[in-house]
Amino acid sequence: MNDNIRELEAGIESDFTEQLSYGAYLDLPRLLSAQHPRSVPLLHDEMLFIIQHQVAELWLKLLLHELHSARDLLATDDLSPALKRLARVKHVLKQLVEQWDVLATLTPSEYAEIRPFLATSSGFQSWQYRSVEFLLGNKNADMLRVFDHDGEVRDGLAQLLAEPTLYDEFVRYLSRRGYAVPAAVLDRDVTQAYREVPELVTLFAQVYAAPAEHWGVYEACEEFVDIEDLFQQWRFRHLQVVLRTIGHKSGTGGSSGVDFLRRALDLTFFPELYSVRSTVT
Repeated sequence: MNDNIRELEAGIESDFTEQLSYGAYLDLPRLLSAQHPRSVPLLHDEMLFIIQHQVAELWLKLLLHELHSARDLLATDDLSPALKRLARVKHVLKQLVEQWDVLATLTPSEYAEIRPFLATSSGFQSWQYRSVEFLLGNKNADMLRVFDHDGEVRDGLAQLLAEPTLYDEFVRYLSRRGYAVPAAVLDRDVTQAYREVPELVTLFAQVYAAPAEHWGVYEACEEFVDIEDLFQQWRFRHLQVVLRTIGHKSGTGGSSGVDFLRRALDLTFFPELYSVRSTVT
């Protein structure tokens, strides 16, 4: 026997003429044939650019799956499984952050060759990214017109715009648990971006002053902060990769590029959970 060869064990399946295979289960023929470089002649680095963004969209799909579930669980007062979903969200966000390192291997000269073939397409037009932002609280009705060309996508975003965010459901959960959530928060117009409410800072100050007495809520607050922290890291890495690749040129979709991305760093999903930190002694 050759010690450098691992023999197939007798029980390993090898005939998939009628049984389900790994490739069929994952629909790999379709997945792996979805990369269509547009450069002529073909540019080596365009495959990196395409796969990077396709993988990001797959992670975003999982984020939406988990965030929708976490929101629904909070709406039915099931905090523990909701926290499990949020823990997974954090790990997905870490993958999205670290993935920028791969795209950063693309030099300005290499990207300059690819860029003309992107035409007017841009990551700004990612409806899944916009859905994540809507679910987390960064609502902006003006974004809908970017998707006027696709009625199904626009309708889906419009529905998310009209629904409570993950944070909305969390504060509603707190209210049902007897916490003094202001009526203005519970009755707010959920189509608008969330704005900080001082009374909620006071509420969270009580939680942080006695974590053991409010452990589930305290844990949830820290999960939310972790998620925002990681989301901001994702935004920052995006900005840095764009800066090192195209400098201060405008984006392919017409944005101002780096300056537009930098303004996103001022946006926050859970403002009271950051403001409360100034009260902790």
